[in-house]
Amino acid sequence: MPAKPKKLHIGPAGIPISTKKKSTPEGVRRVAELGLDAMEIEFVRGVRMSPKLAEETRKTAEEAGVMLTVHAPYYINLLSPDEEKVKASIKRIMDSARVGYQAGAWSVVFHPGYYGKTDPETATRKVREILKQISRQLIDEGLDIWVRPETMGGLAEYGSLEELLQAVEGIEKISVTIDFAHLYARTLGKFNTYEEYEAALQKIEEILGKEALRNMHIHISGMEYGPRGEKRHLTLSETEFNWRDVLQVLKDYGVKGVMICESPILEEDALILKKTLAKLKKRRK
Repeated sequence: MPAKPKKLHIGPAGIPISTKKKSTPEGVRRVAELGLDAMEIEFVRGVRMSPKLAEETRKTAEEAGVMLTVHAPYYINLLSPDEEKVKASIKRIMDSARVGYQAGAWSVVFHPGYYGKTDPETATRKVREILKQISRQLIDEGLDIWVRPETMGGLAEYGSLEELLQAVEGIEKISVTIDFAHLYARTLGKFNTYEEYEAALQKIEEILGKEALRNMHIHISGMEYGPRGEKRHLTLSETEFNWRDVLQVLKDYGVKGVMICESPILEEDALILKKTLAKLKKRRK
């Protein structure tokens, strides 16, 4: 497993747009050239990476000092009434973890699914049981990688922060990915102040322990929402989402881990995040 993060690494969701040759190792090299130090490998349409390419990616990332994460395929629903779809979802998560581990990734993020006709409490119990199963598989296969359900932006989607903290608490190799822009959309714009962000970090610390704040997988971008929550990702300059205070609270709490920028202009906004955080660190509290 890659070394524990010693700082908050920042980078794009996927290969930077400005990468000339669109391969994962070249994307990692481009990330480092830009002065960024994280990249998310996007398996969103399927887990496709040969062992040879995974090994090349791992070596490139180690040499470049880039922390890698993985986004599992979108087509995952742990709450489907169809058991075959649940089994296929678990396989997609495990395949992402296996290939991610070979590529030297530190953490895997996935979208947990949709409520359907399931109430939130029952949904949390179901997801928790599946996460325990995934944890056992990771341990049995010697896969030293984190697996994390993500906070979601649509009201039909399972994944409030409170639900996910209950689902993951105390399970080995399992934690949460907090997407601040998703929570902004999920609350129809209410989750948009320093105080709200601070309360979220305090909840994480209370339930998962202080160490969880030194081991965070974060997503961030601009965001547009409607009556049912998330509509689309925006650039940082287009959004009313208060991303600057997210950076302030992350700095104030000494958060470490990886922050992945999902803006449509990937590395451009990732660089804005990095530069803004650096300026905040120069200021006194």
